[in-house]
Amino acid sequence: MAGAGQETRAESATADREIVISRVIDAPRELVFEAFTEVRHLSRWWGPEGFSTTTRSFEFVEGGVWEFVMHGPDGTDYPEWISWTEIAPPERIALLHGESRDDANAFESVLTFEPDGAATRLAMHTVFRTKEQRDEAVEKYHAIEGGRQTLSNLAAYVTEIVRKGAEG
Repeated sequence: MAGAGQETRAESATADREIVISRVIDAPRELVFEAFTEVRHLSRWWGPEGFSTTTRSFEFVEGGVWEFVMHGPDGTDYPEWISWTEIAPPERIALLHGESRDDANAFESVLTFEPDGAATRLAMHTVFRTKEQRDEAVEKYHAIEGGRQTLSNLAAYVTEIVRKGAEG
């Protein structure tokens, strides 16, 4: 039981700075993981409902960077920058995400891809530097709903690939 108590303390140390979103996606883990590894996939599903993405540069290797602009439905452009800090195919991706390379408010995310029968359970665990930064992301930028919509877009995208593959 000592292990369980230690885990609780570790979780509570960052709990007020975290957002965790998960979803079961009806597609094989390798395909769901691949949707993060190739820009041709990312540009088809990345972002909340109504957003589109334009990639400026993309290198999916540890230390590599994805620079892109998210275009909001109201015409607002949001510059984004992601540095891949860990890539362990097909089970884990860790990244640093901000507006630019020197963004003092950049946050860390870890994505895990777990088999769930023929499906994949994708969990996105984000930790912000401060509670205030997390709260602003939730309240001002609707980060939880946006994350859910993004994973929903991913699920629809890879499910369509599976469906087309079954037809072909």
